[in-house]
Amino acid sequence: VQLVESGGGLVQAGGSLRLSCAGSGFTFDDFAIGWYRQAPGKEREGVSCISSKEGTTYYADSVKGRFTISSDYAKNTVYLQMNSLKPEDTAVYYCAAVDPPPLTERTLVYSWGRGTQVTVSS
Repeated sequence: VQLVESGGGLVQAGGSLRLSCAGSGFTFDDFAIGWYRQAPGKEREGVSCISSKEGTTYYADSVKGRFTISSDYAKNTVYLQMNSLKPEDTAVYYCAAVDPPPLTERTLVYSWGRGTQVTVSS
């Protein structure tokens, strides 16, 4: 199982970015895909999760209404569309193959990507 993130960068507050997570070695029927983020000096937190098998999506309260997770089954890729970005969204964003969704203490992470930096300037 391999995951590769892309799409991070520097954006002004209020702007948008779309992160991609390309998977190989598995299918979306095997795992849900979660997005986590870790800001400097803070613990890693779950941001969003999608289960193609269950047809469900989940969002942390801090990103609801601003972020949208989606998947392209044919490309084995999950996207995180991030709108109305805030400086507090600045973090390294990681995607992970997880089970079961949503992202709780019970969720097992089977593989991590290397992460992509998102920086939101004020």
